[in-house]
Amino acid sequence: MRFPIYQVDAFTSRRFGGNPAAVVLLDEWLPDDAMQNIGLENNLSETAFVIARDGVSLLRWFTPIVEIDLCGHATLAAGYVLFKYRYPSLAQVQFQTRSGILGVRRDGPLFVLDFPSLPPVPEVVPATATALGISPRETLRSNALVAVFDTEDEILGIRPDFELVKTLGSHMTTVTAPGKASDYVFRVFGPAAGIPEDPATGSAQCSLVPYWSARLGKTALTSRQLSSRTGEFVCGLHGDRVSISGGVVEYLRGEIDVG
Repeated sequence: MRFPIYQVDAFTSRRFGGNPAAVVLLDEWLPDDAMQNIGLENNLSETAFVIARDGVSLLRWFTPIVEIDLCGHATLAAGYVLFKYRYPSLAQVQFQTRSGILGVRRDGPLFVLDFPSLPPVPEVVPATATALGISPRETLRSNALVAVFDTEDEILGIRPDFELVKTLGSHMTTVTAPGKASDYVFRVFGPAAGIPEDPATGSAQCSLVPYWSARLGKTALTSRQLSSRTGEFVCGLHGDRVSISGGVVEYLRGEIDVG
């Protein structure tokens, strides 16, 4: 069995920036263990599997070790692939996912995600300071644990103990602070999902956008993910939804053979 595969760098304007995602187009779902093995073989933070349909397409995401409920950069990549190779006349596509209906639309050179807003609520997690090697000013939780710090330099200096990060109760731990050249900066650690540090994480914005919107008193926000590849985001809060905009650069297209 052979299937088309694409690799796309998401949330970036340059090749080898942002977060690489694989997108595999299917006619019907493969067995779960086959999709998990493909995710492991690709060894990217996420592989997106898409069944393209007129109207609402189907979408699932796999890290190298687990299927996840929500992923931003691989959804952006999946939208790009459908626009370029399946539905070039459309300005918007939608996906049915574990997290409901998610949309991707074109906006000039950018692609815009329509995702749920998941405001984080305060939660005391004493082990956070030990796991991260530094004490946050506060911790909150929604779809991820969020640890808030005072400065961008603190975010850059964090050297987590990944084995301890696994014990904090979420697949992902996000650290964030006010930015020097953007409204806020952040990093994301996901060792429990097989991703020690994610390069550019769209799903983190589901909690970061409502948090920073409330704190800064604005609904249009810019942010940077301070990974080695750097992620660049333009975001907005729209009631119970967030928009997450970014560029994409195609790196690879080909075919996989799974026997």
